[in-house]
Amino acid sequence: VQLQASGGGLVQAGGSLRLSCVASGRASSSYVMGWFRQAPGKEREFVAGISWTAGTTRCADSVKGRFTISKPRDNARSTVYLQMSSLKPEDTAVYYCVADGDPRAHLSLKYDYWGQGTLVTVSS
Repeated sequence: VQLQASGGGLVQAGGSLRLSCVASGRASSSYVMGWFRQAPGKEREFVAGISWTAGTTRCADSVKGRFTISKPRDNARSTVYLQMSSLKPEDTAVYYCVADGDPRAHLSLKYDYWGQGTLVTVSS
């Protein structure tokens, strides 16, 4: 599975961005997808995840109420979005799209497939 993330960029604090991720290859086997991020000098952290099998989403406490993970209207397993609102400078990071063919990854947060990342910069 190859993951291509897009939508990053520079935005002012309080603004919004929408990230997209498209999976190719064995995309139909991706039962869970999600997003991680890594800020400069910090460890990579989980942001949000979605499970097609369970029909559920989850997100980190740090982004609850501001970020929403969603899938396309046609329920295609190959695409996932991350709508980010009320952005803060501390949201600045490289955002990575992830996927896995094992539904348990939605709970374990251990994903096999990682995209190349897209940079989000929030200015104060």
